[in-house]
Amino acid sequence: MAYLGCFTAVATISQDIIKEGVQKQLLIASIVLGFIHLSFEVRQIIYDPIKWIQDFCNLFDVIAYLLPIYTSILWLQTNVMNIIPLTSFSCLFLDIKFLLFFRAIEYFGVYFAIIISVGKQIISFLVVFFIIIISFAHAFYILLIPRFPFSYDERTINDDLNNPWNIASSYNLVLENGTMDSNPYIIQPPSENTNMFVDFRTSIFAMYKFLTGVQAHSPIDNNRVSYLLQKAEILAEIELFYLLPNQRRWESWFPEIIYYYANVDKTREKVNDMIKDKKWNTKGFPKLKENLIEKFNIQSSDEI
Repeated sequence: MAYLGCFTAVATISQDIIKEGVQKQLLIASIVLGFIHLSFEVRQIIYDPIKWIQDFCNLFDVIAYLLPIYTSILWLQTNVMNIIPLTSFSCLFLDIKFLLFFRAIEYFGVYFAIIISVGKQIISFLVVFFIIIISFAHAFYILLIPRFPFSYDERTINDDLNNPWNIASSYNLVLENGTMDSNPYIIQPPSENTNMFVDFRTSIFAMYKFLTGVQAHSPIDNNRVSYLLQKAEILAEIELFYLLPNQRRWESWFPEIIYYYANVDKTREKVNDMIKDKKWNTKGFPKLKENLIEKFNIQSSDEI
């Protein structure tokens, strides 16, 4: 708290209000307090380095301590205008670090647990989504990049359809006889946003905006079922097209008996529903059905 207060006071309060001597004292205090907090992280690393590395919050803590220390040292040696970006990010990390202290309070800790658990579950989705964005951005970058040199400051006339000057907004003059002059009367100068695929970085941003605008909603249970069906199709394709005939007969890969694990209560409930709907008395797997009826102590439809 003191670390946050010292550095935030220097970064936020105007130099017209705070004296230069007080400012230097607060910066020195920020450096000292930062090293004290950093020593705690070093002790954690020495105690269990593997556990420390596996926790993402520890890396965030190190950044939250080191960045303000580095910024304070530079601030004492140089002009404040040269370190405004560092000061801004230092305050951001310190504020978030202060927020993380609320994890120990049950009222707030529940929400932190939800955020962390959701983040761990969607990390694989984010990786796949990032690869999709990069792939589309790369493809459209190759497709829509201008083929001839051009300048934003001076109009460039050519037959390149991807030239920003050719796709910029233009206004034609309507003559007195109602016809339109073929030559543009006013042309709006193009910018980086006219053709965002001129640069690969802006093309990534363009594809991100495009793909995130397409939203799809589906129940979580259906997502799980869809995944299992997809996995079954992939395994069937591998077995049919990628394995040799002798490999398909390997019992270690394809056993005659496959064991499935299911929740007892849910299975009993499903069997009762099938009996009520008269879907249980079928010719398939009679021995298995008898065993299930016996194990679950369920009356068959013949006994009801």
